[in-house]
Amino acid sequence: MFEYAITRKPCKAMINGLTDHPELGVPDYEKALEQHAAYVKTLEALGAKVTVLEPEEDYPDSCFVEDVAVLLPQCAVLTRPATESRAGEVALMAPLLQQFYPEEKIFQISAPATLEGGDVMKVGDTLYVGLSQRSNAEGAAQLAKYIAPFGYKVVGVPFEGVLHLKTGAVYLEEGQMLMKEDFKSKIAFAEYEKHIAPQQEDYAANCVWFNGAVIVPEGYPQVLQTVQKAGYQTVQCDTGEFKKIDGGLSCLSLRFTPAFA
Repeated sequence: MFEYAITRKPCKAMINGLTDHPELGVPDYEKALEQHAAYVKTLEALGAKVTVLEPEEDYPDSCFVEDVAVLLPQCAVLTRPATESRAGEVALMAPLLQQFYPEEKIFQISAPATLEGGDVMKVGDTLYVGLSQRSNAEGAAQLAKYIAPFGYKVVGVPFEGVLHLKTGAVYLEEGQMLMKEDFKSKIAFAEYEKHIAPQQEDYAANCVWFNGAVIVPEGYPQVLQTVQKAGYQTVQCDTGEFKKIDGGLSCLSLRFTPAFA
């Protein structure tokens, strides 16, 4: 269960955010604000104490706070985004984490490593780390070094075709995963029960399990039905404006329960 969540309001500069899908068009800023506010209300309704950070106009992608930290009960690891335009986001997050974690329990990924939180999927004491264009083997190795004393291990998962690991596969708890079709053959995920998002709805593979419910992107009825048939309570959130800059449900928050708060 997650006691806390951290989010950041989108900035007006989000229209210049990184994207591999320019054909989807430019985000509508006012709609994005409305969608973000509804997302925050959803997290609150599911029992989280949500910190909502103010927009940062110098960083178009800064609403995607998940990428700048990996938060476990025992420690926090500040990441190192692969794109130069996002590097400053990490320093913005660091002071806030000191409210939840002792300084000696906050670690930092350093060059030549790259690591983004969207590539890190926690399943029990295992952290699956996507080896992608955004997170490299050195990033996975540094993360493993920091979290090993707390009983965690890292398993690297190479993949192609999507931005982050959790763009293609997410853990729904209770031994079940939701994923895109081309992730089901991953050896690392062999032991899990798999639910497949159909190709026409594969954006919705990025759902979020949160305190007993699964948050599903609005507008993807087949994925919604799949998650419900798997036995989960569901809540829907519209993330259409964030999709235009390669963002999904998990990207918009850091979800955690620190052992020190």
